[in-house]
Amino acid sequence: MSEEQVGDPGLGAVYLGEGVCRFTVWAPQSRRVEVRLLSPDERLCPLRKGANGYHQGECDGVPPGSLYLYRLDSGTERPDPASRHQPRGVHGPSEVVDHRSFRWEDSAWRGFPLERFILYELHVGTFTPEGTFEAIIPLLDELRDLGITALELMPVSQFPGERNWGYDGVYPYAVQTSYGGPEGLKRLVNACHRRGLAVVLDVVYNHLGPEGNYLGDFAPYFSQRHRTPWGPALNFDGTHSDEVRRYFIENALSWITDFHLDGLRLDAVHGIVDTSAVPFLLELAGSVKERSRSLGREAYLFPESDLNDSRLVRPADSFGYGLDAQWSDDFHHLLHVLLTGERSGYYQDFWSVAQLGKTLREGYAYTGEYSPFRQRRHGNSPRDVPARCFVVFAQNHDQVGNRMLGERLSGLVDFESLKLAAGATILSPFIPLLFMGEEYGETAPFLYFVSHSAPALIEAVRRGRKEEFRAHGWQGEPPDAQDERTFLRSKLRREESRRGQHGVLLEFHRKLLRLRREIAPLSHPKKEGMEVAVLEEEKVLHWTREHGEEQVFAVFHFGERPAQVVLPLPSRRWRKLIDSWEERWEGPGNSLPASLDSQGEVTLALKPRGFALFT
Repeated sequence: MSEEQVGDPGLGAVYLGEGVCRFTVWAPQSRRVEVRLLSPDERLCPLRKGANGYHQGECDGVPPGSLYLYRLDSGTERPDPASRHQPRGVHGPSEVVDHRSFRWEDSAWRGFPLERFILYELHVGTFTPEGTFEAIIPLLDELRDLGITALELMPVSQFPGERNWGYDGVYPYAVQTSYGGPEGLKRLVNACHRRGLAVVLDVVYNHLGPEGNYLGDFAPYFSQRHRTPWGPALNFDGTHSDEVRRYFIENALSWITDFHLDGLRLDAVHGIVDTSAVPFLLELAGSVKERSRSLGREAYLFPESDLNDSRLVRPADSFGYGLDAQWSDDFHHLLHVLLTGERSGYYQDFWSVAQLGKTLREGYAYTGEYSPFRQRRHGNSPRDVPARCFVVFAQNHDQVGNRMLGERLSGLVDFESLKLAAGATILSPFIPLLFMGEEYGETAPFLYFVSHSAPALIEAVRRGRKEEFRAHGWQGEPPDAQDERTFLRSKLRREESRRGQHGVLLEFHRKLLRLRREIAPLSHPKKEGMEVAVLEEEKVLHWTREHGEEQVFAVFHFGERPAQVVLPLPSRRWRKLIDSWEERWEGPGNSLPASLDSQGEVTLALKPRGFALFT
């Protein structure tokens, strides 16, 4: 077969039925590539080299479950870069998977608008004692009843060993074996859709992990010009970058198509170095939107970036990248500083309630101002970007897990501050995200953990963690990331949710999420019709929001001493919906009346660290 006759390949092993499997691998530097089949019987199946360095061929007698490696012309044998399953780990053979065989029960599922997303970020390995997809399913009803509408899974692509955050994945298409593999993930997504829950998956397109990373043996996947904090950058803008882009775009489409996922969280897109005229992220967004339309269901992209660049979520026809909703670190950093008083590292850029007010109005605190931490101007204005284009949180895996001791907010502040953080996040005009266990004040830490096999790599991780914490002024010895006990300490203690203040906090979150769902100005989050004001000296922030004829008013007090304030408020009677100071929420007792009769302003006596909402 000539090069011109080799058609558009679907990467990896694609099972065609009747025991026939088509293999496609990009290896432009190899003259010859063979499939070395290990089961059900051992033999070699040669592939034909076609256009752009793709090698492709069909093999008989290769049912699902067959194990194989690619043999390059140098004699080197490697797993498939687009492997769908690595049952024997990152160094073992790949397995043929038949995505068509799973019996989906979500044919009527169409997803829902961004405005309805209440994200719940979880790590599969530490969310339950079993650490599997299957073990999550019995807990889905609890999450739905709490008010969660979407799970956000930390990365599940195959990583070394059985313990990892997931950002050391080296097989972007394969689902971690210890979690339950591809079938386990499909069963979880199927169960979520039956309950009306969406599923978002965290994917890593800025680097691959160090152990089991064999992509460079096949093709120039990595850039010779750019580097990232995690090692060589992926080649999105150099020679052969078209095929690298295709590899990752096809990966995104596989998650959405084969696993019925409702969205992808794109890890640290500021680590994607790309100087091309048509950026990879723009091409990715267009491909996902096109696939979403063809499938007849919604699929969203949630980029994480520390650049405060609104182009990420601006439409392509407005010179943006066309992604859907960006994580807003500024919101988290401001809440953290106001509640804990910590000002080290990047927290030195944040200090005032006024900055939080600006973030609520716009989406970022830094929109071109000078950043003391970065020692340069930072960000651009997102003022005209819709509120649904920002995801906010009081905690997440990074902000907890990258502390030396992995302390959650529950280990840093008092109970009143936990309720205040919940109110500020859930009642914001943006998409709220909760980190697993946050809803009941989980006390187990979330630590950094790995299970590498190479002694030199293990020692490099230990040394790197120590140096990083030392550079940020942390004292003491960090927990050993390789030690299994570090992983086990990070597992949730869900029994806490049934005890004392933990149970109260859980009910408090349930109430807040119900209000967000049922009160029109909260359930239709937008910047328009929202007025935000701040009394900096008293550390008070208040806002009004409206939708149609309905209005809501909220006041948040971040100060540590009581404050008496006079606030402007439209003339009408206001009824209290929730008050974090009330005794029913284990607060110090009512400080605000059940209703307010405003004649244009009201005088309120505010106790420390709390908030109230009126309609």
